[in-house]
Amino acid sequence: MRKADTHTRDPTLWNLYAVTDSGAEAYLNFMKKHRCYDAIPTSCKLVIFDTALQVQIYELEDHKIQTWRDVYLQIYTQSLISISPEASLFDAVYSLLKHKIHRLPVIDPETGNVLHILTHKRILKFLYIFRDTIPRPHFLQRKIAEAGVGTFRDIATIQQTATVYDALSLFVERRVSALPVVDEKGKVVALYSRFDVINLAAQKTYNNLSMSMMQALRRRRCFVEGVIKCYPDETLETAVDRIAQAEVHRLVLVDRGDDTVRGIISLSDLLQAMILSPAGIDALLA
Repeated sequence: MRKADTHTRDPTLWNLYAVTDSGAEAYLNFMKKHRCYDAIPTSCKLVIFDTALQVQIYELEDHKIQTWRDVYLQIYTQSLISISPEASLFDAVYSLLKHKIHRLPVIDPETGNVLHILTHKRILKFLYIFRDTIPRPHFLQRKIAEAGVGTFRDIATIQQTATVYDALSLFVERRVSALPVVDEKGKVVALYSRFDVINLAAQKTYNNLSMSMMQALRRRRCFVEGVIKCYPDETLETAVDRIAQAEVHRLVLVDRGDDTVRGIISLSDLLQAMILSPAGIDALLA
């Protein structure tokens, strides 16, 4: 689910940048010329679950995926959002951002088979692979502090002494997908995401929600997204390079002096700025 924090982006100001930048539509045109099929890796794995499969976790082992799906559909009436392999990557970006989803199934319209799952990360990686063949828009040289790309007010953070229960409450109340973990001075020391909640289930510790954030962070065993930082005086191009190379979902904007949190720049923010804003579309505020 897309975070609902207040954005400080000024669409009028951003459109002005696009108009005065002759190469502003370079990424936009690239995405319109390439299909979703083009972004599917030559070799990849797609895991499909049987809805009758049991969830093998203590106290949840009697539940089936079908059960959870039925409960979900009682709350949310939105049907499955998918896309054709022949659709453009521009359409894929628009669908991901407009519907505030993180995964977009690519489905063959003739067979109904799922060919791939497109994500923000996969689309940015595809663009990054061909970056040297595309004219780089001048707006990428703007400093992060000036460009207004990201969330800079009312940032949801959590103290390292807070509990996992507190983190889960913030995920729900603030509708964010990750929380910068800060110390008593406000310095960011870690990042705790919704994905980390999977660790609670995998380790069967989801009944121990009173543990502190630091305890929870030390118990993580699978891949975790580290804190990849950026600074207000760095350029948007640097932010794009850093998030693509680190293969993370977000950058934490911090002060150079004390590492206090100034903002969050997500993949959605960057794709919006690079691909949709030059077309006069703001899917994040739709």
